[in-house]
Amino acid sequence: MQQLCVVVLGVWIGSVGCGMRRPTAEAVPPAPDYRASSSWAALPGRADAADFVPRRAPADVLGPQDSLGVDVFFVHPTIYERGRSWNADVEDRRMNRKVDKFPIRLQASAFGAGTRVYAPRYRQAHLGVFTWKDAQSDRALDTAYADVRAAFEAYLQTWSGGRPLVLAGHSQGSWHLRTLLQEYFAPGSPLLERLVAVYLPGFDMFADQIPGLPPCTAPDDTRCWCAWMTYGVEVLARGPEAFGPWNERPPVCINPVTWRADTVPSTAEAHRGVVLASGRYAFPGALTARVDRGVVLVDLSPMPADRLFRRENWHAGDINLFWAEIRRNVRVRAAAFTP
Repeated sequence: MQQLCVVVLGVWIGSVGCGMRRPTAEAVPPAPDYRASSSWAALPGRADAADFVPRRAPADVLGPQDSLGVDVFFVHPTIYERGRSWNADVEDRRMNRKVDKFPIRLQASAFGAGTRVYAPRYRQAHLGVFTWKDAQSDRALDTAYADVRAAFEAYLQTWSGGRPLVLAGHSQGSWHLRTLLQEYFAPGSPLLERLVAVYLPGFDMFADQIPGLPPCTAPDDTRCWCAWMTYGVEVLARGPEAFGPWNERPPVCINPVTWRADTVPSTAEAHRGVVLASGRYAFPGALTARVDRGVVLVDLSPMPADRLFRRENWHAGDINLFWAEIRRNVRVRAAAFTP
């Protein structure tokens, strides 16, 4: 996972890795009850932040809920950065408001064009676990995954009805979905027959970590998974050391503009726009993107006043930089899917 500590011109980036303090409390918050609607940030049939659509979004990414007959199970990224506990409390109203305002509104909505979106609240692990990487960090991640697993079981038992399914997450959410894929979608699993596609941005993912399910290589591939991490071309100035072990073993990466796994750059004309933290849809044609050493490199020079946007790391922009591209691609894969 990448780290940064900024908010850039209204694009939601968050405050990742800024002066973190280790939690001190040993007690774990109570587990959520996924039979209760309050344990979900998004559920079909009610008004949720996942229903958000910005004004002026392209017409071909719009569509009434459930017009595709496909469900989305979305796991949000880390929002929990400060606190005494190693895991967030799903009863924390302030935390829930932040989850709804940012990842559910700006990220889960990218998967909502004609689908039903299910997004559980869960005892997300403290952001620092990805830096400290010790036994306590592992326990916190295990607790968070236990909730994701329980939410997925509740979805299967209560709402699924055998419908086609998209899995999607970001950052810590993608981390947990990788484990979910290993546990529930191993070769021979009947759930594989229902899997439209998986979107795992924000973490380095490798093919041998998800046996039996190939990476996507084309826009209309199904029963496959997509992964990408977004950096600015400015990172190239630091030379090969900026990519660390990815120089020798690049992660799986797809270009979220072209939806191909090759290194051919996208054109500015192909980029459909950015969703800002304000909810405004803006800057069509703002960037070009290409895959290099397992990451997506974006060049924002086509954007007016691009110097204000230059930075090396666009981790929390992994989805809202490509909001319309993702939303359209979900529709393309759903149309190509054959049960």
